[in-house]
Amino acid sequence: MSYQNIEVADDAGVRTITINRPDKLNALNIATVGELDAAVAEAEADDQVFALVITGSGGKAFVAGADISELNTLGPVEAKEFALRGQSVFRRIELMAKPVVAAVNGFALGGGCELAMACHLRVASSNAVFGQPEVKLGLIPGYGGTQRLPRLVGKGRALELLLSGRNVSAQEAATIGLVNQVCEPEELAAVVAKILGTILANGPLAVSHCIEAVNSGLEMGLDDGCMLEATLFGVGAASEQMREGTAAFLERRKPEFTRD
Repeated sequence: MSYQNIEVADDAGVRTITINRPDKLNALNIATVGELDAAVAEAEADDQVFALVITGSGGKAFVAGADISELNTLGPVEAKEFALRGQSVFRRIELMAKPVVAAVNGFALGGGCELAMACHLRVASSNAVFGQPEVKLGLIPGYGGTQRLPRLVGKGRALELLLSGRNVSAQEAATIGLVNQVCEPEELAAVVAKILGTILANGPLAVSHCIEAVNSGLEMGLDDGCMLEATLFGVGAASEQMREGTAAFLERRKPEFTRD
């Protein structure tokens, strides 16, 4: 499939989706959100894609937010539909059974911060900047920011960031738990590849079950979440991957997992 606003590249089972609107600091307009949805769905359905990386083109921005010139034309009904559309795309990313890493290479503001938070892991270059500045426009976040930010950093800190609209450096983002790791800009691709290499060496079914258990369990009470965990544990115990993993441990060798 051909795209106008994103680029797609594969490397050893890892697909990279790059938001490619550098003249707009990779701002998300309606067309770009649609292309992102299609590209994520395509990666989800491709058995040769084992993990996904989302990043931005150029050296300044991951995604600097929504396209304000487009947003300014929307009425209340259209704005709600705009928000619901973005939420649906970001939820698809969050619920993917394959690991998704945001490689945050610059500004991740507004919708960009929300996109990064929808990914399973976030790796930021030292020059990255995060924030939900929507209150400065007389709005609130519309792509899940009011929901995911407190889940990542806690209610009090999330409210402080949402109400002030202030920017957060990569270093502060790591301190508060908004990102998993910070590195120098020239090291970003290598660090992301190393993290994914570690993840993809593990049992594929177990990795997808971890994602499912965490995503679903956060919406449940503890007892229901533990029951889901036990169920997925049981499913994993019936798999060839579990037999290979436990045999490798007992035989003191590296497991050789198959993706069946």
